[in-house]
Amino acid sequence: MNQESEIQTVYEDENILAINKPSGVLVHAAASGVGGKTVADWVLAKYPGMKNVGEPMRSPRGDIVPRPGIVHRLDKDTSGILVLAKNQETFELLKKLFTERRIEKEYRAIVHGALKEKEGVIDLPIARSAKDFRRKSVHPRARGRKREAITRYRVLVGGKDFSYLSVFPKTGRTHQIRVHLQALQHPIVCDPIYAGKRLCPPEVGRLGLHAYALTIPLPGGVIRLEAPIPDAFVRFSKAHISKLSQ
Repeated sequence: MNQESEIQTVYEDENILAINKPSGVLVHAAASGVGGKTVADWVLAKYPGMKNVGEPMRSPRGDIVPRPGIVHRLDKDTSGILVLAKNQETFELLKKLFTERRIEKEYRAIVHGALKEKEGVIDLPIARSAKDFRRKSVHPRARGRKREAITRYRVLVGGKDFSYLSVFPKTGRTHQIRVHLQALQHPIVCDPIYAGKRLCPPEVGRLGLHAYALTIPLPGGVIRLEAPIPDAFVRFSKAHISKLSQ
């Protein structure tokens, strides 16, 4: 079995569990009822004592969706670091740190094209697309409340056709990095929603976005949690970028 399709523990102590979530795995059951293995299922199977930690969610149909220890989330097709709380006190602490934006999030992204600026900040509010319910949008005519969204990026390796970035979202809006990079006209490779009909390089074969690291200021000191760069990114770099900078 492909190891990258399995949830891997990257750090654990008495309060925190950090995992490397594979691309294609939901964090918890979707409100739409879409099935499949979830991080919540994995946690309940391996850590039954975490069952009542956190805040469960109620679906539009009225079903209770368990979210054991889950403080934040990643899109289904995004891989990478996910931190969970093993007790309610730690859950409340992490929730507060995320809400106050005191946790630094670093992603790695493979995007189409060569960016003109080697680093920059994208400050564009996000709302719902007026044309497609699946999408978020920065368009002035986007529907609903426009929410503040700020993303900092740095080009690690640039190329004519593709670039490899470090991305630091200050806010945590749904699809934020994907929407912001698409707004720069450099969408993430293999993004079925925001990259349109652009080529999905076969070496990647999945969304080219990975949650690489979280830096968390805990009472006992600052901790940095990292999820290894996916093999798909390394294969792509050898074929198209020549070198993957970490």
